[in-house]
Amino acid sequence: MATLAAPPSPGETAARNPWPAVVSLAFAASIAALQNTAVVPLLPVLQRELHASLGAVSWTLTISLLVSAVATPLLSRFGDMYGRRPMILGAIGLLVAGSVLGALATSLPWLIVARILQGSVAALVPLSIGVVRESLPPRQLATGIGVLSATMGFGSGGGMILAGLVAGDYHVLFWVTGAIAVVAGGLVALLVRDRAPSGGGRPDLLGAVLLAVWLVALLLGISQGGSWGWTSPRVLGLFAVALVTAITWVAVERRVREPLVDMAMLTQRGTVGATVASTLLGFAFFTCMTGISGFTQAPGFGFGASTLQVGLYLLPSTLFMLVISLFAGRFMRRFAASSMVAFGSAAVALAGLWMAVRHGAPADVYVATSLLGVGLGVGYAALGTMAVEHVDPAKTAAAAGVNALVRIVGGSTAGAVIAAILGALPGEHGYRWVFAAAAAGSLVAAVFAAVFGRLNRRATRITAPAGR
Repeated sequence: MATLAAPPSPGETAARNPWPAVVSLAFAASIAALQNTAVVPLLPVLQRELHASLGAVSWTLTISLLVSAVATPLLSRFGDMYGRRPMILGAIGLLVAGSVLGALATSLPWLIVARILQGSVAALVPLSIGVVRESLPPRQLATGIGVLSATMGFGSGGGMILAGLVAGDYHVLFWVTGAIAVVAGGLVALLVRDRAPSGGGRPDLLGAVLLAVWLVALLLGISQGGSWGWTSPRVLGLFAVALVTAITWVAVERRVREPLVDMAMLTQRGTVGATVASTLLGFAFFTCMTGISGFTQAPGFGFGASTLQVGLYLLPSTLFMLVISLFAGRFMRRFAASSMVAFGSAAVALAGLWMAVRHGAPADVYVATSLLGVGLGVGYAALGTMAVEHVDPAKTAAAAGVNALVRIVGGSTAGAVIAAILGALPGEHGYRWVFAAAAAGSLVAAVFAAVFGRLNRRATRITAPAGR
């Protein structure tokens, strides 16, 4: 995984104000999150315009997240080898290219290709954390990471609203996304400076291929299980491929010198709480957002809402995430990161539970999206810090990269799980189970964050005297 240089000395930090660079990176990170969620309200529109099933069009969301899962550790490694700033600009360039292709696409295959190009921009988050750590003094580091994480949550909510503002026209959506990405790239090119790359090493290409294969096989099997039959040869074959490839991937990652994913980081006591919480919170976030979008647009048992109305339903979540991002630094100084993640996950669980039992009026949706915004704003602001605060400083980037990866993997399962549930239980009853699944995932995330956060703080207090 990627490695980070030591934080700058006070003299180096004082030479210039690093916060414009941090703000530009936060803006770029919000665009990276925006492109992931902007297609969610458009799934019913894509079904109609491209004459495809929900399972098929959901791959416009899933494939982007899958590419993100593979590109994040790869580009992080390239950042060590060639510099983080070039990799950030390269990822933004791929986002622009994918946006142009998506704007011009008139068929689902070309739209999926566009989303593949866009997905690589997720690597911008750990790359930006690396730049922030090099730019800020230690006392400001938690604030900087909190701002990055919180604005990413804001971007996720903003993507939903943007889809509504363009009135469900996916061509316009892609043009607007590309234009915003150009602005973000210009700001990064102008304001961000990078230290000399460490060089050396090589990327784990075999690990990247194996990761992509087992994730695609697993999610394709889950998403198509309802229509093909859970015991059909095709579905069982996909699950078998996923299992064998995943086992091979773990074996490869344990043996290679510079693995795509540091497997020890997945089970280390200092990071396991953040790993599980990130995975499940990523799943719950996309499940809630996609579920609310689909439910409110559904005729009959839903509200028959337009994409613009969906954006309005989701507006409270975006506003709360924006407000919380403004106070992220203050929260990080007053509360433990694990406590914030536990609180945020509990709020997301309450949002899912609310939608599972109360969804008969627009007011119910507004309550749920408000809870969702509070939970994601608080939880996302602290996840980055929780992932790295109890690991060796030399392994900060490895821990941050693993955390970003598992969050993306968790999110990528949402589309497949929703397609499987609604395929088996269409209508209102199916959506109840969708929201219940999101609530269950968030609740488990809250428990892991609280329990492991307390264990890690206790271990730190015990070992601190020995370290002095």
